[in-house]
Amino acid sequence: MVNIGILNIQGDVSEHAEMARQALEDLGLQGNVIYVKSLFDLEKINGLIIPGGESTTISRLLKTTGLFEKIRERALKGDLGIMGTCAGTIVISKETGDPRVLPMGIIDIEIKRNAYGRQYSSFQVMLKIKGLDKPFPAVFIRAPIIKNVSNDVEIMATYGDDIVFVKKGKIFALTFHPELTNDNRIHRMFIERVGGISSGKE
Repeated sequence: MVNIGILNIQGDVSEHAEMARQALEDLGLQGNVIYVKSLFDLEKINGLIIPGGESTTISRLLKTTGLFEKIRERALKGDLGIMGTCAGTIVISKETGDPRVLPMGIIDIEIKRNAYGRQYSSFQVMLKIKGLDKPFPAVFIRAPIIKNVSNDVEIMATYGDDIVFVKKGKIFALTFHPELTNDNRIHRMFIERVGGISSGKE
C-alpha cells in the first residue's frame, strides 16, 4: 500500500491528485491519494507532493499548522518521500533565495527565484530527463532554477545550462509543473521510489 499526500494549501492540488491516482493505477499499486492539511493527515502517507503556488504563503502556513517540523523530521529520517514542484522546491531547499521563506533544508540545493523573468514567465519545452526514454513536456511558470547542488544530489534534468530537476533518495525537486500535462511518468517515478519499487526506463 502506497499512500500519496498532496499538500492542500495552494497550487494545482487537484491536478497533482489526479496524476497520482493515474500513476498508482498504471503501476498496478494499491494506495490512496490523500489531501494533507493537518498532522493527522500526514500520519497516513508515505509520500508528499508539495505543489507550486506562493512560497512565502506555503512556508508560513506550514509553520502555523505544525506541519513544517513534522514533514522535515520525517523526510530527513527517510520516512517520508517528498516531491516539490516550483514553489514546493523553493520551500524544501536549503537556501530559498528569499529571506521571507523559511527553508526546510530537506535537500541541499540553493534556489534562484523567478529566474527566467517576465518575458519567459510561462513556457513549455520537451525536456530530456534521466531515467525516461522519451522527452517530457515540461511546463515552466515563473520558474526558479536550482543552483549549488551538493555532491549527494543527483541532477535529473537541465534546460540549457540551468538545473531544473534533482533528486536525492526519495526527495524530488522540480522547477516545472508535471501536473499540467497528460504525462504521469514523473509521478510514477516518484511513487516507485517512495514504494521501494525498481523499474526500467519509461
